Amino acid sequence: MSNSTGSTKEKLIFAPNRYQYTKASLHKEDLEGKDPLLLFNDWFQEASKDSAIQSPESTTLSSARLPSGRVSSRLVLLKELDHRGFIVFTNLETSKKAQDWETNPHASLSFWWESLQRQVRIEGMVERLSREETEEYFQTRPRVSRIGAWASPQSTVIQDRKELEERVRLYKEKFGEDESAFVPAPEFWGGIRIVPLEIEFWQGGQYRLHDRFSFRRENLESDYQLVRLSP
Repeated sequence: MSNSTGSTKEKLIFAPNRYQYTKASLHKEDLEGKDPLLLFNDWFQEASKDSAIQSPESTTLSSARLPSGRVSSRLVLLKELDHRGFIVFTNLETSKKAQDWETNPHASLSFWWESLQRQVRIEGMVERLSREETEEYFQTRPRVSRIGAWASPQSTVIQDRKELEERVRLYKEKFGEDESAFVPAPEFWGGIRIVPLEIEFWQGGQYRLHDRFSFRRENLESDYQLVRLSP
């Protein structure tokens, strides 16, 4: 861990004002015996109905590369939830996260729904979706987004915006201007499912004594155990 004191004397941000958490509370007896994926779905549906939450599917996805252990995070959109895990889509060839997963098949997600004063954290293992599953989702995207997936060598260095625009032009020519023309999913682009080892449900509490409950298991074949965590 680095230690530098000279640059810390002048604080750019210090102790911003923060409201107290007073919305709700969680109780273990209300969570026992529940499927955490179904519980997440219930929370997600509540967030989706809250007019103050514009993108309930927005989540921070973190990955880490070995052997350095360097962690990277980015905001992505949850596109699917099934009875096995949480699904997002990305460039699986050039993106930073895909390169991280080549060395370390773990990932985490963090959802924050501020108006509900709720957070959900997921830690788990990454597995790739089949081409059929990827294609099924890819065809729901607007055509411009499908073209964009082809045009962007995600996370690689480019010279300028014009380079991207030229790639878009080339792929428009390749697939045609007709809005109904079929645009397949690129081979380098696809879905990944994060299969949970731990799902933590967090409800903000007074005095910062938040309610935290974790469904956790040792491996993907084990049953979840429910524990309460100190805030």
